[in-house]
Amino acid sequence: MAKEELTLNQIAKEIYDGAGGMENVQNIVHCMTRVRMSVRDDSKVDQAKLKSIPGVLGVVDDEQLQVIIGPGKVNKVAKEMVDIAGVGLGEDLPQGSGKDKVNAKAAEMKAAQKAKQKNSPFKAVLKDISNIFVPMIPAFVGSGLVAGIAAILTNLVTAGTIDAANWQQIIDVMNILKNGMFSYLVIFTGVNAAQVFGANPTLGGVIGAVVLLTGMNPEAPIKNLFTGDALAAGQGGIIGVIFAVWLLSIVEKKLHEVIPDAVDIIITPMLSLLVIGLLEIFLIMPLAGFISNSMVSGINWVLAVGGAFSGFVLGALFLPMVMFGLHQILTPIHIQMIGETGKTLLLPILAMAGAGQVGAAFALWMKLRKDKELTEMIKGALPVGILGIGEPLIYGVTLPLGRPFITACIGGGIGGAVIGAIGGVGAIAIGPSGAALIPLIANGRWWGYVLGLLAAYVGGFVATYFFGIPKDKLAEQELAEATVVESNDVVETANTTVAAHATSSFTAVANGSVHPLEEASDPVFAEKMMGEGYFVEPTDGAIFAPVAGKVSTIFPTKHAIGITTASGLEVLLHMGINTVELSGKPFEILVSEGQMVTPETQVAAVDLAAIKEAGKGTSMMVLITNMNDVETHVLEKTGVVNASEEVFKATTI
Repeated sequence: MAKEELTLNQIAKEIYDGAGGMENVQNIVHCMTRVRMSVRDDSKVDQAKLKSIPGVLGVVDDEQLQVIIGPGKVNKVAKEMVDIAGVGLGEDLPQGSGKDKVNAKAAEMKAAQKAKQKNSPFKAVLKDISNIFVPMIPAFVGSGLVAGIAAILTNLVTAGTIDAANWQQIIDVMNILKNGMFSYLVIFTGVNAAQVFGANPTLGGVIGAVVLLTGMNPEAPIKNLFTGDALAAGQGGIIGVIFAVWLLSIVEKKLHEVIPDAVDIIITPMLSLLVIGLLEIFLIMPLAGFISNSMVSGINWVLAVGGAFSGFVLGALFLPMVMFGLHQILTPIHIQMIGETGKTLLLPILAMAGAGQVGAAFALWMKLRKDKELTEMIKGALPVGILGIGEPLIYGVTLPLGRPFITACIGGGIGGAVIGAIGGVGAIAIGPSGAALIPLIANGRWWGYVLGLLAAYVGGFVATYFFGIPKDKLAEQELAEATVVESNDVVETANTTVAAHATSSFTAVANGSVHPLEEASDPVFAEKMMGEGYFVEPTDGAIFAPVAGKVSTIFPTKHAIGITTASGLEVLLHMGINTVELSGKPFEILVSEGQMVTPETQVAAVDLAAIKEAGKGTSMMVLITNMNDVETHVLEKTGVVNASEEVFKATTI
């Protein structure tokens, strides 16, 4: 038939026809590159017909009939074939008419594999926090800008610069809009956290609302079990809500398992709220309150010491206090200071914490400018952060990345140290921080506050630029910028310069010996049906990435990994020959999909003895599967090599 493009369904049907009909196919599996079929009668197979199918790269008739299709597309064709037959992947096909369809299991295997891939608990927590707060970023930014403008106007009114009679109602309207987000942030956090942890979102919102204590009688407040003091709304903070909703997800799932279906919709929500709500009110919130009260003496001591030391400590620790709801203890101190001296010396120092976040964000923007998603988020959150609304930067940028949050806190400490060293920099009222606080600085010492802001900006920037960039993000940035240019590939004309073609260097994936593809024991590789490359016969099981790039695919049976380079080369690392049949047992994958790798990155640990014992080959194949994008390629070295030693180069068109 003509070599015209076919749909996946048409390719599947054509493969059945070439294999002697569906009734001649006993079962179907697939690996990273090929559909593998066990046939009942080899004499019915028409290899010429199979090879003529558009999209088929080659055919091998060995212990199984293997139709080579290529990475990415092969699993889709295999799924079409099992769907047509009405069976599952790997199950025997009926010899008569098809049964009811059963979903192919490839997607399930892939999901299960990704779930098993290693990830540190700390990174998992940060990822969850990011997933909770990133959907709120637009609301943070919109409400934050409104809040920033309202804060500036409020401070100007307080300072007597503008007339309250003309501006107060405008300020009130802006505050109403702002409070729709920030007053109920714990509720939104509860809803999103429930979605991340797999709990009911509305129940999560209720658990978030619990910390507001809206039903408590102020004349008979609930007591802190640790100290006997009254609980204050907000104790436990955002982190307390996230922890409570995580517990909710566990309790809710357990109850769904044991509560009869007939009453599950009634009993499970009630018991979940009772159990988690009581824990939140009588344990999580009191614990935060106990910690808050215990910190009062420490803060008073720090304030008594004064100077740069107290400024650094308070500036560096304020944001963690806010996250745990511990900042509540500072409000009475502000009020007492204003009542006794007409100003609070504490607020300008604490405001430096947000300024450190701004500096850190600038460093991330400059250092990771190729990360479009991150830079767009930073661009939206920076104006708000400068005006003193720090939530978008904290929860959307620095905290999910981990290290930048710490270096941002250090920047806040530096700004606080500057203000503490200057001394006498106080605010005449409590209000938002950042640039919006400048009109409230007492006794004309606004210049000291501005110096502190600048110091916090610079401190957060420097600390983050040199010490706070996550290694995985930095590797991704370096890869995006990496282009190796052939010196003779630049052609200058009168008005233009044609950029050089990108050349990628490939390395040995293991200690051992490098060989050209022609020497491969598998004809699919030896005949270069899948593309050009080389293979390594390893002497040990430590397998490294063959090239710098992003892991695009990890096959469910763990024997093959796909990597895409910055120049667009699609590289297949196929570990062993016919090892798909081993169901992943000899392989331990050490990377995850989406991860950036270099030739120094170990991607897998392989039990070579187990592969040999199973009668399979241990050759580690490296192939470029999109050869249409390759202009030149050369195998520069064969024979004995060390892992990560350069052996091959390919230049894109």
